[in-house]
Amino acid sequence: MSETPNPNIIDADTLTGEMRPIRRVVIALGSNLGERLGNLQGAVDALADTPDVWITGVSPVYETEPVDCPPDSPTFLNAVVLVDTTLSAHRLLDRALAIEDAYDRDRSHGGNAPRTLDVDLIVVGDRLSETDVLRLPHPQAHERAFVLQPWLDLEPDAQIPGQGPISVLLEKVGTDGLTRRDDLVLEYDE
Repeated sequence: MSETPNPNIIDADTLTGEMRPIRRVVIALGSNLGERLGNLQGAVDALADTPDVWITGVSPVYETEPVDCPPDSPTFLNAVVLVDTTLSAHRLLDRALAIEDAYDRDRSHGGNAPRTLDVDLIVVGDRLSETDVLRLPHPQAHERAFVLQPWLDLEPDAQIPGQGPISVLLEKVGTDGLTRRDDLVLEYDE
């Protein structure tokens, strides 16, 4: 990824004195139920309001055909958010799940069912994880144009650890079913 924070910069927690490195994080957002753009904007706002999380970029919005979803699933709006943070991957995951819950994400119908909001951690610095709770990098990100294209818009030289450059990965999967929606913009304070 380009413009990654200097790994030698350490942030000290003012209450505990604990030293924590700043990590670059890629977060994918998606919504295909309800007020889709409003759901994505709400997720961006919630991330911006998270202590120790600093948004550094928000991609254009894409309308995408559902992938591996039940028949007749509505189209998605998708975007990618880049953040710098001192939070651990597990704390970020907890925050992502809390944001989904705030938008009434229903998990009872399976992972690919239509949803009001999806907040996925794609990469957290160079952290690798293969637990039942946390898999990093995201196991399908390298196969998903709706993650790769918005991310490419923000960081053309980015790579997924263990998978390679996102530009090469996007060439492999193609961009069928993706439509850039320049009429839809996600706002954030720079």
